[in-house]
Amino acid sequence: MAATTSAAVTESPGLETQRKEIESLLQEHELRAGDTWYLLERRWYEQWKEYVVTGDQNSSSFPGQIDNTELFEELDSYHLKERLVENEDFVLIPAEAWRNLLAWYGMVDDQPALERKVVDLPSTVKVEVYPVEIFLCLHSNMENVVTAQFSRADHIHTIQKVMMKQFDVVEGAETRLWMKSSDTCCERLRNVHVNVLDSSLSSGMTVIMEMRNADGTWPSSRPQIIRNSVEEQESYRGQPGVCGLTNLGNTCFMNSALQCLSNTPPLTEYFLRSAYLEELNFTNPLGMKGEIAEAYADVIKQMWSGRHYSVVPRLFKTKVGHFASQFLGYQQHDSQELLSFLLDGLHEDLNRVKNKEYIELRDADGRPDQEVAEEAWHNHQRRNNSVIVDTFHGLFKSTLVCPECRKVSVTFDPFCYLSVPLPVSKDRVMEVFFVSLDPVAKPVQHRLVVPKAGKVFDLCSALSEMTNVPVNQMVVADVFNHRFYKIYHADESLSCILDRDDIFVYELSSGSVEEEGDEVVLALYLRERSHYRDSGSGSSSCGTTLFGHPLLMAVPRVQCSRNALYHLFLQRLARYVRPPDPSEEDEEDEDDEELYKIQTNGVSDDDGEDNGMRPGHFKRDDRCDGGQWDGQADGPAVTQTQPEQAQTQESGKQAQAEGASSEVRAGCSTEDSASASCSAGASAGVPTNSQQGAGLQQQQPCETEEEKGECPPQTNERQAKRKGYQARRRKLLFSIHAVNSNGTTERGMGEDGSAFSFSSQPYVAIDWDPDMKKKCYNENEAEKYVKHQSMEVPHQQTTVQLQECIELFTTVEVLEEENPWYCPICKKHQLATKKLDLWSLPEVLIIHLKRFSYTKYSREKLDIIVDFPLRHLDFSGFLLRKTGTNGEPPSRYDLIAVSNHYGGLRDGHYTSYARNKDNGQWYYFDDNKVTYAREEQIVTNAAYLLFYHRQDKIRQPTLPPPSDSSSSPAQPANVTSHKHDGMERATSCVNMETD
Repeated sequence: MAATTSAAVTESPGLETQRKEIESLLQEHELRAGDTWYLLERRWYEQWKEYVVTGDQNSSSFPGQIDNTELFEELDSYHLKERLVENEDFVLIPAEAWRNLLAWYGMVDDQPALERKVVDLPSTVKVEVYPVEIFLCLHSNMENVVTAQFSRADHIHTIQKVMMKQFDVVEGAETRLWMKSSDTCCERLRNVHVNVLDSSLSSGMTVIMEMRNADGTWPSSRPQIIRNSVEEQESYRGQPGVCGLTNLGNTCFMNSALQCLSNTPPLTEYFLRSAYLEELNFTNPLGMKGEIAEAYADVIKQMWSGRHYSVVPRLFKTKVGHFASQFLGYQQHDSQELLSFLLDGLHEDLNRVKNKEYIELRDADGRPDQEVAEEAWHNHQRRNNSVIVDTFHGLFKSTLVCPECRKVSVTFDPFCYLSVPLPVSKDRVMEVFFVSLDPVAKPVQHRLVVPKAGKVFDLCSALSEMTNVPVNQMVVADVFNHRFYKIYHADESLSCILDRDDIFVYELSSGSVEEEGDEVVLALYLRERSHYRDSGSGSSSCGTTLFGHPLLMAVPRVQCSRNALYHLFLQRLARYVRPPDPSEEDEEDEDDEELYKIQTNGVSDDDGEDNGMRPGHFKRDDRCDGGQWDGQADGPAVTQTQPEQAQTQESGKQAQAEGASSEVRAGCSTEDSASASCSAGASAGVPTNSQQGAGLQQQQPCETEEEKGECPPQTNERQAKRKGYQARRRKLLFSIHAVNSNGTTERGMGEDGSAFSFSSQPYVAIDWDPDMKKKCYNENEAEKYVKHQSMEVPHQQTTVQLQECIELFTTVEVLEEENPWYCPICKKHQLATKKLDLWSLPEVLIIHLKRFSYTKYSREKLDIIVDFPLRHLDFSGFLLRKTGTNGEPPSRYDLIAVSNHYGGLRDGHYTSYARNKDNGQWYYFDDNKVTYAREEQIVTNAAYLLFYHRQDKIRQPTLPPPSDSSSSPAQPANVTSHKHDGMERATSCVNMETD
């Protein structure tokens, strides 16, 4: 920065002395980056050289005062002329030589010294004759622009200081700078410790300064703030820190972790006093260029401004996704994983170690633990030194013992949080519905205790003890959306069944489960037909919708005709299906008969046979040979369409539910008077002769074997109408169709068009006309079930003490095969025994309860209650280090925050409890909703992350607790109806009423 020089002229030494001193300084000084040199007008310098060479102080060649007038374009602004050339227009002298000349000769009044820096350019080191000229202004008043010059070697911090002084910014105010290169492009000058050259600032650019608002926001990026009204935008004043976080879409996991960290006093106070600004590490290759730390600081300052009900952490979410791709998008994640990333990111962004040295770790080799531990911690701090290390890092002692040579390896490793296991029970409780073989018996709900690593056979065995039904007469199925999502085999693992699945166990007759038995297991769906008019073609179409509960039932292979199946199904549904009243049926039959006679001009073809067929029309075979549907069966054959050789396994229950709620079958025109329904089988349930076999709606030739010619069209039409009315007289309640596992697409026939294979699981649907369903199907009765006495036994919620979990953490264990240890003595990998002990604990201790259990046998979330103390958690019995004034270090902790998880493995919702550091009050944070909390609400089976503050570091609250905290309690912690971020399970078929 140019400055005016007014130095008093001192008595100068002899001319020869002057010449030698200046020449010596010019020869000795080399250009070094950062040094200061001065421009001197060449004419004055040449005259001075002539003057000192003559050796006569009274000579006429006396140069007079230093005068650089010829170098300036104009004397008002003292701007240098363009394109000045060294040694032609000016000479460069080092700072010491300049000070000597200035002291001997003085300088023309008001003329500034032309001070210039030596800069290290990519290709050379040179004196910067023309510095960078930039424009300075404030974000709040961008019309007031000031021009200033800075060397390329000046730091951005220098520009910041100049601007604060120029624009009278209050000292201590938090500011940030923007570099504007055009009318629309602005870029943050994040690192104020780099120089102008490295920041890419050039002449003609503008530097804009903005000050943080009182509410913690920045004027240039004011976020969306949730307010109750416009008037409250500026008037709201609340308790700092009591501020919600908006859910951006499945971001409750992030909000929960942020609320816990926000209420961690040492970390929050560090950011509130802006101490992070001096420790931002922009060069750390493991860091995020300071962006994560700055984004986190913005959130904290907004939450603790006391001026927001809720803050939208959109910028923070964007930064997290940018540096950790696993958090991109809006999927649900684990709050502990987010917390781990955030603490590591903040540590690297704020690491005080700029250049990490390589350190070779040493084994203990029999040395005392104290010595090895101090060495390990010292080595850790040589590479990692930040507020995160100061606050959250402790030290483990890890002991490995080789099972062969008994080599003992002791190391001390730092940790940021304790991940403690929960005691895992070997059993699990499952609730199932048992559907008896007795058609009038209601389903019974049972509560079973089964092995976690067990098979479906174990579930059936447990149920068999309660029902006295043999295991081989049970089939287990998962029912979802009125269909079977999966039918389990006895050897399948129970880990495939989730607690939320609706499991039904069906009793079958003896031997029905055997593949080559005399019976086949049919899966029976219930469907309701719906009619609507196609707007495109103008014709009427029909679809089907599943309803009720599906059934699994054993059917003798010799009873596969339509008539036999119809009566078997009707018997199975007897509890909630009522046949129509015979009196109503007779009245309707008389009306139908009269209508038929009118339409046929009183001519009747009835020759005394109710079924409308004469003997000898077709061969009758009610059997089902070799597991094949007989296409010539007497009764209503199962309707089939195109072949379908293999069933496609659906990827999930939701995929099955979407697009499968109804089915449209083409060709169901109302103008087709020859058919009494929308599909083969008809609403009356009895086919005409032309519908025998596969049930296809196709016309047959003449009815008798003797008549080889074609039947007259009039006769065919009359016979079709007659048969339709006669079929209605039968009054069957439903029609039968073969379907796929979804209960929608009708299955095809065999290659010969007449047979169907039982090689795969057969699925059958019975279709109900809406009027018939309303008349004969009792929905209320169908939904009823009873509870077994096992359901009356209260489910004991398992409770363990936090100390038990910590003891499990320090228990000796054998390494897994996937993670062996290399023994330096045996020269091979060994499954060594490992024991972890606590050597030193941090100021703030985070305890991660490992509720999500993943083993080779099962995946589950452990909902046991961990009873953790809110005060005086004592670790003295677990710490190995014994130092301090009384022989033991501080080891008592008080709880300050809890991250909760409600739900299961695939979805759930995160909330948090936290204690405000200023007033000591507990609050419940549920995204943007904040309510008071009582201490007795905090310990629940949802607790996932525990934050403890060491008592010797706790600062007492400075404010009294709010007076109305007892009158406005938080939502009870045991509420299970929290809004879930994950996909809710679609409408389940288990919607029963209890007797």
